[in-house]
Parts: sequence; structure tokens; C-alpha cells
Amino acid sequence: MLAFVAACAAVAWRPRAPVVPRNGGLLDGRHAWLFLLLLVAAFVAYLAGLWLLRGSGTRLALVAAVAVAVQLAPLGAPLLLSTDAWTYWDYGRVAAVQHANPYANRPAAFPGDPALEHMGAAWREKTSVYGPAFSLASEPIARAAGNSANAAAWIYKTLAALAVLAAAALAAKLASRRRALALAFVGWNPLLAIHFAGGGHNDAWVGALVLAAAALLAGQRRRYAGGVWALALAIKWVPIVFLFLSLLADRRERRRALAAGFLASGAGIAVVATWRYGWHWLGAAAPLARNAWLETSYALPHRLQGLGLPRSVAVGLAVALLVAGLVWLARQALAGRARNAMAACVILLTSPYLAVWYLGWVVPLAAADEDDRSARIVTLGLCAYLLPQTIPH
Repeated sequence: MLAFVAACAAVAWRPRAPVVPRNGGLLDGRHAWLFLLLLVAAFVAYLAGLWLLRGSGTRLALVAAVAVAVQLAPLGAPLLLSTDAWTYWDYGRVAAVQHANPYANRPAAFPGDPALEHMGAAWREKTSVYGPAFSLASEPIARAAGNSANAAAWIYKTLAALAVLAAAALAAKLASRRRALALAFVGWNPLLAIHFAGGGHNDAWVGALVLAAAALLAGQRRRYAGGVWALALAIKWVPIVFLFLSLLADRRERRRALAAGFLASGAGIAVVATWRYGWHWLGAAAPLARNAWLETSYALPHRLQGLGLPRSVAVGLAVALLVAGLVWLARQALAGRARNAMAACVILLTSPYLAVWYLGWVVPLAAADEDDRSARIVTLGLCAYLLPQTIPH
């Protein structure tokens, strides 16, 4: 598994490799069959490894050593399969270097900025869609990277790789019986390695924070858990679903502490964000809502349209399935069981905009809930289904 992941990193150094973004996107008209085959082989080895770990007495330290090696191997590659890390860099520079507001000023307004040519071409005319906590964190990163695209990519790649390893450790902590299997479920996953240590996506931050909140909740530290939920939500919106289910599943008399921690931390983040960005950061929801209605070819609504359904019917069906799924999960939460892993799967299965790096919060949740076997199976199915996405083939 490690050899195949390392080989993926190595082939990315070939001249004009199609998996390395340039000029705001990937190269058109070139295929990356070797990279894809190596990643498929790594995923097969990953599944075999999980199978061999079932019920085995393998030492946790050995599993952790393999996880560290797999997740850090793509740090030796250039930025892979996405320009998102450079997009984060540009938004950070808008605030830290250009002394403007990333929620009010588009990156294209600064044509001389060295990050503009590297960031995703589709985002140059758009204000930031990320939460204020992530924007605040992006400013010191932009200063540290300076004018170097390579430094910016390496910083975001490293932070994402460390977040995946933190999520793997937290999954093992939350698992009560098969800790080695939970650790490997996250730490040995080659898709996470390629798209986080390779691509630097901030969804790894979300995954680590969501599991940190779950661990605090399991340790009866509800106020701290609520604060971490708020921090995760201030990066991307999706943790609100997991917080809602956790609140429903908690005992009524203890919900107040969780809610209090969330509100206190959320208020603090809001104050700092308003001081730094004015009220403009609240407008991040508008472009985010528009992006939610965009489609990727792997999303369920797009697949339904391929079967002949009109777009409105396909999207309506997906929304109906999402609502029905969340209502079903809410009822189970009221009975005392918050199935956040299955909720994450439902969100991905019904989202019009489905991206492989969303696995950064789905896989850790599935690993941590060792009693939800169906969620783990669905998660592995999503990994297999999304494996070719973004790879030119």
C-alpha cells in the first residue's frame, strides 16, 4: 500500500504530468492512466489490510507507523489534482498582503498578486466561501508562504496530512474494541493521502475537529465539545448536521452545557470575524448556496439526469431523499444514538456537488463509530466510487 502511494507521488514529477495543476487547473487532453492504476492498486491493498486486521491482535503502534508513512508519503509530490490550496493562499493574501476583505473583494481585483495565476480559474472572480475561522488561519499562512506558490502548497499539504493523522488517532480513541482497525480505516486510506497530503484540502481540518468534538463529548466535556463544534462550523457548514444529531441524542439535562459551549465559542468567533472582516463574512453563505446548486458529474442528481430525468426532478428527488434520511436519523438520535457517520453518507449521496475530498470528514466518522457497520460499508463504497474523480482518464 505504501509502495503504491509513494509511486503515485513519484510519477507526479514527470514533465507536464496531468495530475499536477498549472495555470488555474489541470492540463486538458492528457490522461493519467498510470497514476490511476497505482491508486487503484493502493486502494485494493487498503481493503486487504482492513480485512486482515479484523479481529487480529496487531499492535497499535505498528498500525500507527504504517498510517504515518502512508499519509506523509504524498508530501514528497507536487500539489496534486486540485488548485484549492493555492485558492486558500490567494484569499489569505487578499487580507494579509493586499489589506482588503476576501468576503468583499475578488482576487481578480489584484492582477499583480503572484497567487492569482496559480489559484483555480473558476474562483478568481468570486469572493471567499470559507468560514471566518479558516480565513483568519489563512492570513498567517499567506504571510509565511510569501510569494512562493510551492511554499504555500507545502504548508497546506502538511497541515492537511497532520489533520488526517489526528483524525485517525481520535478514531482509535473513540473505538472501544477494534482500535487498530479504526486507526487503519483512516490512516491507511490512500485516497485521503493523495487528496490531503497531496492536495492540501481543508476538509481534513473539518474531519479532525469533528472527531475532537466527539471525543470531548464522549469524555463528558460538553462545553469544550460545543466550542470545538463551533470552530469546525466556522470552517465549513456541514458540521451543523452532526451537532444537531448529537444534541438530540444527548440527555436533555446535559444538552444545555453542549449548547452553551457552542454559543460561547461561536459568539467569540463572530466577534473576531466582524472586527477583521466587518459584516461581509456573513455573506459567505450566498456564494456557498449558489455553489451548492452546481453539479459534479459524480453526483446523484447528475446521474439521474443521465437516465433522462429533468434537472428539476433529479434535484427535487435528491432533496427529498436528503430530508427523509435526516428525519430518519433524527428519530434515531432522539432514541439515544447519533449516527453521524451515516448522516455524512446521506449528505454525500444526495449532494448535487460531490467531491472526493469530502471523504476527509466521512471516513473518520465511519471509523470512529465501530457499531455502525452499514456506515462503514457505504463509506468504503463511496471511496471506491469517487476514486477516479479529478484524475484525467
